[in-house]
Amino acid sequence: MTTPPPGVYLDHAATTPMSSSALEAFVAEASRTGNPSSLHSAGRAARRAVEESREAVAAALGARPSEVIFTGGGTESDNLAIKGIFWGRRRTDPLRTRVLVSAVEHHAVLDPAFWLAGHAGAEIVLLPVDREGRLDLAGLRAELAEHADEVALVSLMWANNEVGTVQPVREAVRLAHQHGIPVHTDAAQAVGQVEVDFAASGVDAMTVTGHKLGGPVGVGALVARRDLPIEAVLHGGGQERGVRSGTLDAAAIRAFATAVTEAVEQRAERAARLAALRDELVAGVLRVAPEAVLRGPDPSAGAASTGSPARLPGNAHFTFLGAEGDSLLYLLDSAGVQASTGSACQAGVPQPSHVLLAMGVPETEARGALRFSLGVTSTHADVERLIEVLPQVVERARAAGPASPRAMTGGVV
Repeated sequence: MTTPPPGVYLDHAATTPMSSSALEAFVAEASRTGNPSSLHSAGRAARRAVEESREAVAAALGARPSEVIFTGGGTESDNLAIKGIFWGRRRTDPLRTRVLVSAVEHHAVLDPAFWLAGHAGAEIVLLPVDREGRLDLAGLRAELAEHADEVALVSLMWANNEVGTVQPVREAVRLAHQHGIPVHTDAAQAVGQVEVDFAASGVDAMTVTGHKLGGPVGVGALVARRDLPIEAVLHGGGQERGVRSGTLDAAAIRAFATAVTEAVEQRAERAARLAALRDELVAGVLRVAPEAVLRGPDPSAGAASTGSPARLPGNAHFTFLGAEGDSLLYLLDSAGVQASTGSACQAGVPQPSHVLLAMGVPETEARGALRFSLGVTSTHADVERLIEVLPQVVERARAAGPASPRAMTGGVV
């Protein structure tokens, strides 16, 4: 069993509760002493726990154990991929200065990419998306046709954290690999909700994090091909193939492996249940707030190339014209319903989501965004409570008028 957070919790895409099995694994390993790099018996026992976990993560994700690099979570994995691959490619070919990322990437990808532009001579290209947030493959094809010899890497998330769009990762890989260009994907939202297979996808590096799928916060992995040129971002003891130094957290890693294995094994059953709840939630919101607009792909649609869902089963993202997202968030929270806005907060001023803007949503509409994300503890009663309180929340948010320049606490992760 997983203990649900207090109230109605509809923000599982931000973080989801640890599963009981992951928590038990964490506690059991944390009760032991031993640095996995030590050579005595306690160190060897810790190392054994780490390597068994590496094997479990690899098996669950369709990878080889030697391809799993443990990190401190999704942000570190994304930074290691973007910076490490860029530097690795430039080491052998200084002309590889272009970094191609979709315009709807998480800031854990966008920010290190733009950091490279400001500090390491990179040129960042934001690849366009359609009105559902899906990568424009024609745009990628055109960019590669013109600049392939200059491209260091492509990064395309497996599924979008805000509007839930599942991206055409395999198609992007085929296009990039025609020019010998490596592809990184952030699969933090995808694992446990849609089928994720590292080897079958053809990607060269893939980010996974623990707290999105029932594991602890502060642990994750970058799955990367052994022959991928990648430079270290952290330097020290040379752990994890020499590209991620630092003492390994055996307890967190064991819990992470337990959660990944469980999430993948139970994916089909959980996805079906979440999709049914999601459809109920979408129908309910549109019934009591008919002016709301569902953003992202049609929940009933499938990806043409694979037949997999076009959006994550646990995701429902809306915009409410005339209402500010932060007002909606706080009013819902006061009614006992916890969700997320679709915006970020910069310098204390609420900003519309870069994802919605890239999809062509007008700024006036993008400011009124709410994301509801379902997870293992979500129930029919949770959806009923949301539908019960939503009409008054929307009415009061509209009456509150434009957002004031104050800090937000509802940013999407």
